[in-house]
Amino acid sequence: MNKPVKILSVAVPVPLSRLFDYRLDENSEELDCNPGQRVWVSFGNRKLVGVIVEINEQSDLELSKIKSVLQLLDPELSIPESLMRLCTWAASYYHYPIGEVFSAAIPALLRSEKPVPIPQITRIALTTEGEQTDPGTITRSPKQQQLLEYLQQNQRCNLSAIQQLSLAGSPLQSLIKKGLAEKLQVDEKFESEDLDTALLAESNLALNSEQQVALDTITQQLDQYRCYLLEGVTGSGKTEVYLQAMEKVLQNGQQVLVLIPEIGLTPQTMSRFQNRFNCPQTVLHSGRTEKQRLRGWQQALSGHAKIVIGTRSAIFTPFANLGLIIIDEEHDASLKQQEGFRYSARDLAITRAHQQKIPVILGSATPCLESLYNADQNRYTKLELTQRAGEASKPVFRVVDLRGRPLDGGMSQPLVQLIRQHIEQNNQVLIFLNRRGFAPVLMCHECGWISECRNCDTRMTLHHSPYYLHCHHCDHKRSVEKQCPECKTKELNPVGLGTERAEQVLQELFPDTPVMRVDRDSTRRKNTFEKMLAEIQTGEPCILIGTQMLAKGHHFPHVTLAAILDADSALYSSDFRGMEKMGQLLTQVAGRAGREKKQGEVAIQTHEPNHPLLHLLFQEGYPSFARELLKERRLTGFPPNGYIALIHAQSTFREKAEELLQTLSDVLPTDPATEVLGPIPSAMERRAGRYRFQLLLRSDSRQTLHTTLNQCLQFFESHKIDRNVRWQLDVDPVELF
Repeated sequence: MNKPVKILSVAVPVPLSRLFDYRLDENSEELDCNPGQRVWVSFGNRKLVGVIVEINEQSDLELSKIKSVLQLLDPELSIPESLMRLCTWAASYYHYPIGEVFSAAIPALLRSEKPVPIPQITRIALTTEGEQTDPGTITRSPKQQQLLEYLQQNQRCNLSAIQQLSLAGSPLQSLIKKGLAEKLQVDEKFESEDLDTALLAESNLALNSEQQVALDTITQQLDQYRCYLLEGVTGSGKTEVYLQAMEKVLQNGQQVLVLIPEIGLTPQTMSRFQNRFNCPQTVLHSGRTEKQRLRGWQQALSGHAKIVIGTRSAIFTPFANLGLIIIDEEHDASLKQQEGFRYSARDLAITRAHQQKIPVILGSATPCLESLYNADQNRYTKLELTQRAGEASKPVFRVVDLRGRPLDGGMSQPLVQLIRQHIEQNNQVLIFLNRRGFAPVLMCHECGWISECRNCDTRMTLHHSPYYLHCHHCDHKRSVEKQCPECKTKELNPVGLGTERAEQVLQELFPDTPVMRVDRDSTRRKNTFEKMLAEIQTGEPCILIGTQMLAKGHHFPHVTLAAILDADSALYSSDFRGMEKMGQLLTQVAGRAGREKKQGEVAIQTHEPNHPLLHLLFQEGYPSFARELLKERRLTGFPPNGYIALIHAQSTFREKAEELLQTLSDVLPTDPATEVLGPIPSAMERRAGRYRFQLLLRSDSRQTLHTTLNQCLQFFESHKIDRNVRWQLDVDPVELF
């Protein structure tokens, strides 16, 4: 009797928000398949890798019209049910094609039909002769004797363990040549754990009373979903709470996912975790090769990797037994994907924890207003660390009034004198300036011509090393003009200040002190940032000048002065989150100073020394500052007191992008519960040669907003859109301009 035909509902990576049915014929030799398994299918005139979402015995389509699956792929790499649920939920919430969500969730090497080999590890085993040989008979080589003794005590150990003992070179090769040992290649997923190895490689640090309360609260309910907002001032020891909570989870045989906002934080975070735990750990971020990312994905799926550390995309890592999720710097905008599938890794982490009934920790010295609001509504459990750990004390704030003062490379004389005092005391100084390059503008002194990008409505940034003009928005680069294109004069001058220029000025002012610039340009080469961090950790006096890369989560024990050159740029932002981001950034920068025994000091240069919110931030701290901003949000109805979404349209023809959104706005049903604002040009109307417009939707009800978004999607599906126009939907945007 023939087996029934199986109908597979497959998520195919195409821009359509639906599943597609394929058949697995009764005469197929591969009838065993599961949801989450990858399949090779024909779609139009293309062949694509899809993911099985459902398996049925019938379809709404006639069987003769349903295409057959070309091939079932790697059942051992099936996406687990927990991750399937997360991807399905994300596709629904962010109104993004489900096939493209699954495609984004798997490593690039799994988007091909080529079979993926199971990663193997090298193990060292004794031969029968090696087991019977007395190590004492090897008298001429103490290292060979040591290795033989180790192998007899540790049967079939990993090559990595021998490498850590510095015995993997000549001693190992000699034992192999003598026939006493051999190398074995073993599938990694079958690797057994060394139960005799202690979990902790180093002792836990002593906790203060606030840390202990936070840890006890978290670890008392590890078997159920709870979202903990760990709000701790910079240097309060949040990481130590993470580590000791992780210890409890790892002791239960479960895995931990740690999300961090920036790749630059990975080496430092990984180092702390490796120093603390004797267990397999892996890192996942865009700086890894495709093979490394696939290997980490497989290690987590098999249960081999106990700790996974990664940036936002790591939220889609499959786990055999996930027990805890930690999001460090939960307020950071880098946790929101800004192109294509625009998801929030923080929000998906909370959803995943809820679905899998496990705890999630959101850690920050400056929580976002949404998290503070949710804590106020008792949706999150708030845990506070108000004191710096150890003997560190809070830094002293000093506001430098720039009005009427001459500046040398953006630095006032009081600030220069303050830097000199700290350097003379053999301390380190951190200077924050959130602008790369030498100068943001190149201007003609005679006629006022400005070097503008040919593709964007913005100015080209001047760089000195090497000497060129660079648009940081579309990445267009060109050589510097030798004369003004308008009046032909050669009087072209840099205007404004970037990190390169500040570095140059600091080197001139402090010729005997090393000056290190930390930004994307200076750290492009592999391991450059790690080398800088290692040099900083030596404690030798130096001056650090850099962008946000310096402000996020780094521990600089020898920095006693943190200076902010320009605190005014965010005071008058047109974005409703502008003040929130400013407060977070200034607080994070200030937190780099005085993290050990020495007193820290923070200097803020501003033309607005009497700004009420600046005073509130520096005198009462971020919590009071955030409370004031929450009051403003209640009046405007913006998040967290309302829900918003942005619809973007762009085209090489200005009128076509605007026309699409205007037509959408006109056809949407009038609903007093949903505000439709626009269309208006984006803050940078032309970028990379394309004109950009946006439509803002706001509602007091999340459900009402999503109902309106469904109507928008129906419009896009039914409306004939010019091929030159692209549109995107951004649910819960972190910035409006």
